[in-house]
Amino acid sequence: MTLDWNEYIETAVQAAGEGIVLLKNDRNVLPLPAGCRVAVYGRIQTHYYKSGTGSGGLVNVSGVIGILDALLSCPDVSVNRELLARYREWEETHPFDEGIGWGNEPWSQEEMPLDYAAAAAAAAESDVALVIIGRSAGEDKDNKDVPGAYRLSATEKDMLKTVRAAHAKMVVLLNTGGIMDTQGLCDLAPDALAYVWQGGMIGGRGVCDVLTGRVSPSGKLTDTIAKTIADYPSSPYFGDAVRNFYAEDIYVGYRYFETAAPEAVLYPFGFGLSYTTFDVAVRSFSAENGTVRTAVAVTNTGGRRGKEAVQLYAQCPQGKLGKPKRVLVAFGKTRELGSGESQTLTFELAESLFASYDDGGVTGYPSCYVLESGTYTVYAGTSVRDVREAGSFTVEKTRVTETLKQLLAPERPFRRMKPRADENGMDWEGVPLSRESEPVRRAAAIPSEIPYTGDAGITLADVRRGGSSMEAFVAQFSDDDLSCVIRGEGMGSPKVTPGTAGAFGGVSAALKKFGVPCACCADGPSGMRLDSGAKAFSLPCGTLLACTFNTELVERLFFFTGLEMAKNRVDVLLGPGMNVHRHPLNGRNFEYFSEDPLVTGKMAAAQIRGLHSAGSTGTLKHFCCNNQEFKRAEADVAVSERALREIYLKGYEIAVKEGGADAIMTMYGSLNGMWAASRFDLNTAILRGEWGFDGVVMTDWWAVMNDYGASPSKTNFAAMARAQNDLYMVCLDAAVNSTGDNTLEALASGTLARSELQRSAANICRFLMKTRAFRRLSGTEDAVTVVNRPAEDRSFLPDEVVYHTLSDSLELDLSAVDTSKDADFVIALNTERLGGYDMELTGASDLGELSQIPVTVFSQGIAAGTFTWNGTGGAWLTQTRKICINMKYVIIRLYFSRNGLRLKNLKITFRVDKDAITDPQEYMQLF
Repeated sequence: MTLDWNEYIETAVQAAGEGIVLLKNDRNVLPLPAGCRVAVYGRIQTHYYKSGTGSGGLVNVSGVIGILDALLSCPDVSVNRELLARYREWEETHPFDEGIGWGNEPWSQEEMPLDYAAAAAAAAESDVALVIIGRSAGEDKDNKDVPGAYRLSATEKDMLKTVRAAHAKMVVLLNTGGIMDTQGLCDLAPDALAYVWQGGMIGGRGVCDVLTGRVSPSGKLTDTIAKTIADYPSSPYFGDAVRNFYAEDIYVGYRYFETAAPEAVLYPFGFGLSYTTFDVAVRSFSAENGTVRTAVAVTNTGGRRGKEAVQLYAQCPQGKLGKPKRVLVAFGKTRELGSGESQTLTFELAESLFASYDDGGVTGYPSCYVLESGTYTVYAGTSVRDVREAGSFTVEKTRVTETLKQLLAPERPFRRMKPRADENGMDWEGVPLSRESEPVRRAAAIPSEIPYTGDAGITLADVRRGGSSMEAFVAQFSDDDLSCVIRGEGMGSPKVTPGTAGAFGGVSAALKKFGVPCACCADGPSGMRLDSGAKAFSLPCGTLLACTFNTELVERLFFFTGLEMAKNRVDVLLGPGMNVHRHPLNGRNFEYFSEDPLVTGKMAAAQIRGLHSAGSTGTLKHFCCNNQEFKRAEADVAVSERALREIYLKGYEIAVKEGGADAIMTMYGSLNGMWAASRFDLNTAILRGEWGFDGVVMTDWWAVMNDYGASPSKTNFAAMARAQNDLYMVCLDAAVNSTGDNTLEALASGTLARSELQRSAANICRFLMKTRAFRRLSGTEDAVTVVNRPAEDRSFLPDEVVYHTLSDSLELDLSAVDTSKDADFVIALNTERLGGYDMELTGASDLGELSQIPVTVFSQGIAAGTFTWNGTGGAWLTQTRKICINMKYVIIRLYFSRNGLRLKNLKITFRVDKDAITDPQEYMQLF
């Protein structure tokens, strides 16, 4: 198979352009005409946010093409160089703040104060002002409703006011991973406003294509933009440290606003402008034999080429359950249409898509999906508001479309929203509570034990060839083998590609003897995180990809990602992230897709299909309600069974059934009183029993589990295995019980059945048989050849990384290390003592004493500190920094951002065991 890097880039550029959502374009300020003179404002112009922060954003790239970079290389526009020079000069004394450590990058960067005289001078030489506003958030860092985060800072407001006063035309671009205070921006009267999101390492090219009109914008909002953040119904509950009540129930996003608060909407779900115009007309509609069919013709009635996304919404009878006024049931996107050109999109929908889940039995059918009696109307259009009736059908008598069991229902009472009987606003009702405890269901589902045979000479390859059954293969596993196979190892395990998130499968000598391969996992939704320093492709963020409303394009993009994974011996991508955008402040919204579960599921399914077509796979995460980062491993999610099934689980169900997803990661937190990694209802009864999932389930990294009604623990692997959450990710050394898990102890006491471990072992091995790791081990892997990749973007091979054992101290000769600008030096460590270390770096420079030569230290891809040299007159100078090493396998990377430094050696010396530090302030300073 061949990975053409040029095709990869162009597909990503297309996606970055198609996901841009144009909200406002007064006087047709956009597109910019040929020869347009542009004055670019905003300090983020020189530091484009390619993604959010955390594991979903730490992709090591050779370079980033931001908006300014693309404009400077575009022959159709000219950038005001005097204004650009002013920003670059100011940045010399106000450098970009990356933050130190995990989750510490600020939401925004300090903005350059702008005086009117400077803006007026730029306006005199420019046709259009382009203002770029940037925001970041991510893992362990929710956004905040404060200036400089969700809201504009005072300096940003002043800048926009000044630019508005000086320029006749002002365009504002939002380089963010999620929505921000859009009303505040609109109040400052830009002529054009667009969310350009975070477009990955080539995102600027996609923005430039749209600005200059080479591409007409076709992105659509996957979230409702309300006038104020208080308008979102989840706002009173979001961010609670103990228990987050999902009191809005199924009324998330547009489901709430269209039903109860239409006046609070600034821009509706599905909205997005184009440079051309379209006529959307329903050509046919029928509803018979349980299937709704409709055909919608789209005609380009304007003067430019463009694409349009067609959206179908259902309006269901309120009935006894209560329904949202609109629910998205299908969408599709046209090809690029020329002026006057048409395309007809056809849709076939099962009537079950219109059903609602009765979690309380008010319809007479408890724990069933039902079609309540009444009229069901389908609307077709280009947003939740811009629609016309396509047709309707009538259900004469309430009927059941699917009979299920009550699962995951809350045990503690709380109240939830429901439309009033007169459909005038919202009322409240108590949530239906659980009628049976989860352990009862688990006990009834314990499988029969497979008698232990010992080593019968059967390998996993024998099972793959059909010469043996999986049961006979697993029968060979001893108790120790069974306890090992459910342990993942990492981060940075040397058993797989160095610098990746984890390894699982053949983690011990005995398991390897049985032919069990070690599979490699790497973060994440925005591309591979390779902490070794190897370069990877940084993808557009999840929100942007969803805004394309183009599943075919997303699938094609992830085919290339799958090939790139294969080349790096990465078998499992830890993505797509697919939690629902319940609230705008969730830090990881950039990784996720939408407030709507259908969009979420369809986009995730497309990514999985793309990865599978390249022989790789992805992991759906975070199953299933990781909708805030604050206290994500501790706070309980209190949510009704109906909201789970219709909103928070629905996307996962679509990705499993339509995308063939075969790996899932559970969330950190507690779901209705029990941690997700140990929920039998979630991981067995629903996922496998109802959806037919036949893959592997893993925990999030260093997750906690609990027994029913007990406190959570990182070592309660028995609770995990009972739930059929197959893998604990991750342990320091998976071949031995390095974390003190209770697996063997629970087996001996009878609180864990051996058959439950055998069940997980079979799930893991069945999954591994489909991976490239298995094909590598068996010598049947199809090689991937990469063509057209620039030399500076090529990764070194995994075999080139050498691990050094670090006990009390380690000294390395660095005299031959390349320290030229943008070079990296990687050190892989097998650490015997975890704790605080002194890192001593000895270097010299012949440059002047006022020169600054920074060397940034990254640990596991995270900035951990900086050594900065001035000129030393050629003399050797030793500098010392503190560094935390709290994992057994660690990748340390030195990044040289300037020329002029020579190195002699590096010495790492143990200082203090992390467990010996009792002062929290000292601990935070060190770690």
